[in-house]
Amino acid sequence: MSAIEYPLHSVAAGAQQKWSGDYLFLIRNLALKDFRVRYRNMSLGMFWSVLNPLVMMGVLWFVFTKIFSNAIPHFAAFVLCGIVPYNLFTTSWLTGTTSLVDNAGLIKRVPVPREIIPIATVLGNCAHMSVQVVLLLALILVSGMGVNRYWWWLIALWPLEIVFVTGLVLIFSALNVYIRDIRYVVESATVVLFWLVPIIYPFSYIPDRYHEIYQFNPIAAMVLALRNILLEGVAPPASLLIKLTFSSTVMLLVGLFVFRRLRAKFYNYL
Repeated sequence: MSAIEYPLHSVAAGAQQKWSGDYLFLIRNLALKDFRVRYRNMSLGMFWSVLNPLVMMGVLWFVFTKIFSNAIPHFAAFVLCGIVPYNLFTTSWLTGTTSLVDNAGLIKRVPVPREIIPIATVLGNCAHMSVQVVLLLALILVSGMGVNRYWWWLIALWPLEIVFVTGLVLIFSALNVYIRDIRYVVESATVVLFWLVPIIYPFSYIPDRYHEIYQFNPIAAMVLALRNILLEGVAPPASLLIKLTFSSTVMLLVGLFVFRRLRAKFYNYL
């Protein structure tokens, strides 16, 4: 091995060792810290993770079954199939957007890849939202629909949503370092998204000309796939899975590209 090749080999080996050891250790501890801080000094602790979607589900169930007529069977489970992926997405997006600013002290003191901070925030929210996923599955069982063989698809679907929101968080956390108003843009966008995702209405209500656009929205695609699996007992359409995979992958790649282009001047703005 030449003198030039040896240092390059050493750098590559060192980076690989850090990502397999030190950096993964840091990601894990940052995610756990976010999880612990969220429930510190709260008397109900993790019960808030269950209470929030239950209250929303109860309100929507009452409005759309007792006030407005509704022919959708198992409406509570139907709504929760939309609320759970929506909550995972919006909570991760909101907290991830401010993650770099919130951890400015750590970024200035510790020389680690800056991507670790928003990624750890997303993973911490996944741990927080896992309680809601358990609640959703329990409600499906209580409603009498039972387990079917297509539940295995859930193992692939949830990571795709995580991939999508990670890419989005990388973009908005980087932008928020330079423009602090970004967090308010995200807050407004999450309100709009609630109505653009078919949470309280079925996909059949959407006009045909908008079907393709809806299915390229990974959150809407996630809701549709969950209802296919949990409520209808069928596999999600291949076209829907392809669009979900494509949108999530593209968002992650774009997120990494934007983040790495902007991170050079983070220190000056933090």
